[in-house]
Amino acid sequence: MVQLFGRSWTRQELARYAGNVDQLGGVTLGMIDDGKGRGVRTAHFETGSGLSFTVLLDRGMDIGQTRFQGASLAWESTVGPAHPAYWEKDGLSWHRTWGGGLMNGCGTTYAGAPCVDQGEELGIHGRLSHLPASNVWADAGWRGDEYEMWVLGKMRETTVKGENILVQRRVWTHLGSSRLFIRDTITNEGFEPAPHMMVYHNNFGFPLVAEGTTFKATSRKVTPFTPFGGGEPIDNTRYPAPIDDFVEQAFMHEMATGEDGYATMMLANREFAGGRGLGLYYKYRPDELSGVAQWVLVRAGTYVTAFEPFNCPMVGRAKNREQGTLPFIQPGEKRQYHFEFGVLGSIAEIEAQEAKIDAI
Repeated sequence: MVQLFGRSWTRQELARYAGNVDQLGGVTLGMIDDGKGRGVRTAHFETGSGLSFTVLLDRGMDIGQTRFQGASLAWESTVGPAHPAYWEKDGLSWHRTWGGGLMNGCGTTYAGAPCVDQGEELGIHGRLSHLPASNVWADAGWRGDEYEMWVLGKMRETTVKGENILVQRRVWTHLGSSRLFIRDTITNEGFEPAPHMMVYHNNFGFPLVAEGTTFKATSRKVTPFTPFGGGEPIDNTRYPAPIDDFVEQAFMHEMATGEDGYATMMLANREFAGGRGLGLYYKYRPDELSGVAQWVLVRAGTYVTAFEPFNCPMVGRAKNREQGTLPFIQPGEKRQYHFEFGVLGSIAEIEAQEAKIDAI
């Protein structure tokens, strides 16, 4: 049943009040028509619960702007959602077209640090986030008494005489829900093994992240990782106010999972809206992505944290190849990656999610 406006509804009950479900929520195709983002196709979701988010169809179907009852959940950079034509692939230039947003896919044949691998110059984080989707299908419909809305599309990373990797992404949610789901199915449609490096960059910002926002996860072990010269590690469980000239830090987590096979990470701002509270949880499967980093950059003007599950060390493809840690995807092989984001709109919901984490 649909949970909406403080009660449960069957399909027939809602139909008596709203013959067109778009009155309550849905998914709408559109396009950015200004600045660097001009020409980027979008699929915009409104669930009716207060959750809204935009899928950037020409940016690898990344999840861009995301809000709950008007409050931003995702971090958005000064760059904005740039068109992929502006991509600069060398070195760290990926950052010049990195608009942030809730989720960016990094891969599929390389990700992590820039390097030179077998004579090929590779920039940071790969091509996936700059690949336009094709065969896009955005729609919604009833499944019994549940109304699902979705967008499905395909991205291909390929080159003549090289890899031929197909990414099929499905993003979906439900009417009245404050959750969204993502499933990537990645297939090697070539005839040779291909390197397969994946990182999912999930970015959160103000007002979800603010002074006093707490972090909690199903972590077995946490190891500070400060290769950027960040000095003494901060307390990764409680975020400070913005700090001038702060140097980014990271924390590597070894995760436990629940019975469903998912690991959970969450942020909670208990002081939001005078104590009403605002939080978000994120779930992924460690059997699909073996490691995860909590990235912290609480610098004034660039105030962001990220959860980044990955399938190999983010030291670049060359070092992974040298160290024997470079994963490959075989001809015809499929890999799937599953994710869930959920909004916590009150102190009670925050405490309930914390109890679930503590029970794992």
